[in-house]
Amino acid sequence: MGKVPESIHCVPAPPLDAYVAWYSGYRQAGVGPMVHRGLPSPYLTLIFTLYEPLTITAHPDPTQASDIYQTLVGGLHATPALITHQGSQSGIQVALSPLGARVILGLPAGEIAMADFHGTDVLGPFAVELQARLQEAAGWRERFAILDAYLLARLARSDGPPVPVQRAWRRLVGAGGAVQLESIAAEVGWSSRHLRQRFEWEIGLAPRTASRVIRFDRARRLLARRANSGHPIALADLAAGCGYFDQAHLCREFGRFAGRPPLRWLAEEFRNVQYVDWGEAAELTS
Repeated sequence: MGKVPESIHCVPAPPLDAYVAWYSGYRQAGVGPMVHRGLPSPYLTLIFTLYEPLTITAHPDPTQASDIYQTLVGGLHATPALITHQGSQSGIQVALSPLGARVILGLPAGEIAMADFHGTDVLGPFAVELQARLQEAAGWRERFAILDAYLLARLARSDGPPVPVQRAWRRLVGAGGAVQLESIAAEVGWSSRHLRQRFEWEIGLAPRTASRVIRFDRARRLLARRANSGHPIALADLAAGCGYFDQAHLCREFGRFAGRPPLRWLAEEFRNVQYVDWGEAAELTS
């Protein structure tokens, strides 16, 4: 069998787009064994596999044992997961905002933070039914339409986190992590302590850690985009543009969140279909 690289990006239907950033379909076959680092990001992860199960050999929580998943729900985390395959992988990943955890999953994001779960443990029989429909679909367009229909049916579960937490999260994401929680607390009329406690329960990370993850996610995506486009990497310039003190600060944060310095991470991940920067991936529109 020859090499099969597929990576397709799709935005969800309204009103899902308030809670889901994107769907990404991937398929890779005919390559050698690979290790992929599932990096911290501002999104919870939902994965529905298609032809091969997903093997996670190391989780963000080091006490969680390696496991094999047909469907997966992963909370926000601050250390990488290690995903392996023996030459082929396929599935659909849903990038879920933590503001959508109560709305779509039926629980606060803090309840599943720093851990990975079988889809059935969080979604019940819904996970099995949806995976089966996705596996039977004729192509990516039909799969994304099925996802839209199933997730739209779950939207009435909750109004989501309290408004002050939603505002704080959106401010952090919009500012690339560069905003003080105290200023948000003053705006919404809560004490910093109360906002911090509610934020961590509803989002899954403490505000300071969430800010660092948001900034790191932006930096590594910009790094990926520069590599894909052939532009100079220019780590010092990247660090300054993303709000780091200097290049050394950027490299330390990569060590914390990726377990690798930037260029080593880039070299290891560049061949992996799950690594694709979705700003540059093929896009499937309606």
